[in-house]
Amino acid sequence: QVQLVESGGGLVQAGGSLRLSCAASGRAASSYTMGWFRQAPGKERATVAAISRRGVITYYADSVKGRFTISRDNSKNTVDLQMNSLKPEDTADYYCAAGGAVDSSGYYGMGYWGKGTLVTVSS
Repeated sequence: QVQLVESGGGLVQAGGSLRLSCAASGRAASSYTMGWFRQAPGKERATVAAISRRGVITYYADSVKGRFTISRDNSKNTVDLQMNSLKPEDTADYYCAAGGAVDSSGYYGMGYWGKGTLVTVSS
């Protein structure tokens, strides 16, 4: 079992930055592929970014490429999402996930989820 706790959400103006962090605890937390998803009101949950166990492989949704950066620190069992140049359309609940696999096409098969943190970008 892996427990995931997100932090760092909040209210920011368009063009601003936020850094989300996901703390993982439990058995072999650092051995999991991890990622971030988001769900806006009335929309389906969608992948934002993902990172392989050793950080060699990353994936980004087209909508965030060049603006968001995912990173991990296995010594601390954390995965961060640095979000720059935020837009109102980035407003959503952001969820951390663990498990599964990532490649250049996406992130699949995750088995663990955090409870989410809300990001609101005002125009």
